Amino acid sequence: MKLNNVLMLAVFITTIFFTGCSTAYKAVMDERSISTQTADATISGTIMKKYLDDDDVSVMGIEPYTFAGHVYLVGEYENLGQKSKAISIAENVEGVTNVTQYLLLKKELPDCGTTENLSILADVKSSLIGDGDIWSTNVEVKVVQCQVVLLGLVGSESEINKSITHAKNTEGVRKVKSYLRVSNKP
Repeated sequence: MKLNNVLMLAVFITTIFFTGCSTAYKAVMDERSISTQTADATISGTIMKKYLDDDDVSVMGIEPYTFAGHVYLVGEYENLGQKSKAISIAENVEGVTNVTQYLLLKKELPDCGTTENLSILADVKSSLIGDGDIWSTNVEVKVVQCQVVLLGLVGSESEINKSITHAKNTEGVRKVKSYLRVSNKP
């Protein structure tokens, strides 16, 4: 076995040991190879660490999601400088091939706060889990200002369409943005 494969296997086994069966199940069901999953997790972790080290970027507001080197930044920003800095940090991390952002200016909405966002998140995830045609572990869901953002690599166009339909049919959802893609897994 090549050294890289041995290292990837060691990382995978360590991940299973420290994070439990649910993470192992998710890793096995993921449309990406283990090495791609590991590289993507490293990219997202590096971005979050750089956000933590930077006083201008709020790690509570912006979250990176990485799929095959493509980073999606989702969340809220407080000012244009913060938004620009968050994007720049992500673009300059090794292994990043592209950055797509879904960032909204942070604002107080009288009928959409943390409670409503969490309720929408729970309802969308529950709908995805309840649909036997969707590998729900492959669909990441983020809710920002009562807008649902779907991310991930899935097995078919049908899974994308059904995921979007579930999100759109959830009470309180103002908008749905899908970044779901069909995997080109070899």
